[in-house]
Amino acid sequence: MSTTSIHIHINGIVQGVGFRPFIFNLAEHFSLKGWVCNSASGVDIEVSGSRTVLDAFVSEISPSAPPLAQIDSIDVREIEYQDFEGFTILKSQDHSSDFIPVSPDVAICSQCREELFDPSDRRYRYPFINCTNCGPRFSIIKEIPYDRPKTTMAGFAMCADCRKEYDNPRDRRFHAQPVACPVCGPQVWFEIKPGIIQAEKSEAVRLARNHLAEGKILAIKGLGGFHLACDASNPAAVARLRERKGRPAKPFALMAYDLEAVRRFVAVSPAAETLLSSLHAPIVLLPRKNHSGLADSVAPGQSRLGFMLPYTPLHLLLLEPAEGFPQALVMTSGNLSEAPIAHKNQDAREKLAPIADAFLLHDRPIHRRIDDSVYTLIKDQPYPIRRARGYAPNPIRLADDLPEILAVGPQMKNTFCMTRDRYAFVSHHIGEMEHWETYQDFRDSVAQFEQLFRIKPQAIAFDLHPDYTATHYALERAAAQDLRRFPVQHHHAHLAAGMIENGLSPHEKTAGLIFDGTGYGEDGTIWGGEVLVGNCLSFERVAHLKPVPLPGGDISIQKPTRMALSTLWAYDLNWDEDLPPTRHLSDLERQSLKTQLEKGINTPLTSSMGRLFDAVAALLGVRSSITYEAQAAIELEALSDVSAMGYYPWQLDGEWIDIKPLLVSILADMRQGQTTSVIAGKFHNSIARLSLEIALTLQENQGLEEFVLSGGVWQNQLLLEKTTALMREHHLRPLLHRHTPPNDGCVAFGQAMVAAYRYLDQKE
Repeated sequence: MSTTSIHIHINGIVQGVGFRPFIFNLAEHFSLKGWVCNSASGVDIEVSGSRTVLDAFVSEISPSAPPLAQIDSIDVREIEYQDFEGFTILKSQDHSSDFIPVSPDVAICSQCREELFDPSDRRYRYPFINCTNCGPRFSIIKEIPYDRPKTTMAGFAMCADCRKEYDNPRDRRFHAQPVACPVCGPQVWFEIKPGIIQAEKSEAVRLARNHLAEGKILAIKGLGGFHLACDASNPAAVARLRERKGRPAKPFALMAYDLEAVRRFVAVSPAAETLLSSLHAPIVLLPRKNHSGLADSVAPGQSRLGFMLPYTPLHLLLLEPAEGFPQALVMTSGNLSEAPIAHKNQDAREKLAPIADAFLLHDRPIHRRIDDSVYTLIKDQPYPIRRARGYAPNPIRLADDLPEILAVGPQMKNTFCMTRDRYAFVSHHIGEMEHWETYQDFRDSVAQFEQLFRIKPQAIAFDLHPDYTATHYALERAAAQDLRRFPVQHHHAHLAAGMIENGLSPHEKTAGLIFDGTGYGEDGTIWGGEVLVGNCLSFERVAHLKPVPLPGGDISIQKPTRMALSTLWAYDLNWDEDLPPTRHLSDLERQSLKTQLEKGINTPLTSSMGRLFDAVAALLGVRSSITYEAQAAIELEALSDVSAMGYYPWQLDGEWIDIKPLLVSILADMRQGQTTSVIAGKFHNSIARLSLEIALTLQENQGLEEFVLSGGVWQNQLLLEKTTALMREHHLRPLLHRHTPPNDGCVAFGQAMVAAYRYLDQKE
């Protein structure tokens, strides 16, 4: 039988996931000779054997690949025959222009979990147990190829036992770069006073558990940064955490030991079980149960709670069930309100000391801070709210080869995005760019992505808003490096992101219902209740909410009462004395506001759907001022009667969506004694019905049947489920986000798509 040799190149997430030992063992199974090695562009293989066996070998790669591997392409070519001796794993190779996707950090696997609690295992109760199938990746990698010297594990010399595993292709810890054990690896310790170690190793974990059980607040160094933790069933502990952290009402994330524990507090569907237990291990928003035993202040005014399962061995040791120990912990980001999470020990000691009673620290450095991801479920499908740990920096696979573009994203919920070849690398959640530390984190992360993925941007995309920090960065960098500039309107970016995520052609005419809080419009006003028709190259604003004044700008975002009265004023409706927003302001405050509106003093116009939700919430007395973004709208959703029937009217007047009839009807219901929950439910019905009417009109006039639903308002699960159900009943196709959030976390990806295709269009 004649023999031949082939070269195989594999692209995708194929490093740090056990791919080379998989190939080694697969080659041995087929009795093939040759070699496999990592390069900075993927995995390369050369093998010799009969054509039949080689074909069988290649065909087995994709279906049998390791669980964390993501294969994007397998290229096979015949080469000159090579007479190999056995099959070997070669040292990694690097070329300066090559690049490869990097695996996200992933949750502890079942095998490591078993070893963690096995008294006969040498890693018994070791807080940093990991293998090729689990553990840190993105948070520790500095450069590619992904080898130990290029990670933060470089400073830990392996003991003989770990080295033996690391060098054995038949061991699941073969070339697991974070591999370690109690003899040679990272360790934990416990501090009450910063810098003074009170206990180490298992005793440190024991003391940490004692403090949590006693109602203390702990700063815990985790995988991608610090958490602040306390007993979620202890109202006093939760109240102290809120006061010290400066977070009066925003919901806290929660962690419980296992699914059985989570079920005590929230309703867990089979789809939720799958998502909670996945290697991504995000926070999942789930319907809360009444009388669960958790402190009400964990998530005041909320109908859902955000739970996650332990995703590191340290978390498992901390939450291990025991009599008298909390069944759920608050596990919120280790930061002051809205600042970046702390990820270095000394940084945490300095910044978290006013919050935490004690610190559980370790000495494995975190190279890249990364927060927890947040998801919910829509029709049993994962729906992202914040994309970070477990997902980033997984690339979005594209249909076309694109130029190297940097899109810097928006001001709020910032992410950035870089494109190269058929990949879009959307960053982890960066945060709110008005914080200097967040901006520095943004700059550092951009530099790391450029280094990690070997990207040299040819062009830069940014938001139209002249005051956005990211926009200033883009303009300064474009001038310094002579980069082509692509300003992208905020809601156009939302539309483009939703299109490409759903596999549409970048040139296909598509409609988008882009409902959010704030986006700088092409006319200089604040958009946010937009109906757009377009593609990645251009768009038309076919309809929008009738603009109303935003008195004082951001002041009215923080004080929905002002937004309610401004909306009534804009529609020539009285500020009657019996209305909650009227009663909330003094005579002097009302007169001052009316004068401001009548004279147009600092009253930019807004068509924002988010502000309409704020106005209705304040009108119903739900929320007069807020302490976190979208609080009024979130609480309005939470109290809504989901079984409420009927809806309020509106009027489509050319390009304007006139909601005066809706407001008049809400006021009538209020005066007739209708309950707030029913009115809130009917309001949600109204916006869903409005969305349907707009879609049906576009179907009739332009033949469109697919509608991108994007913008922060579509985080409202009640509204989203009602709207999508109505659309499907009428044989329309709603397009939802699946890879990026519907909020501003998708904007950078959309900017990148608009810029990339405009760049290509201009070249032609």
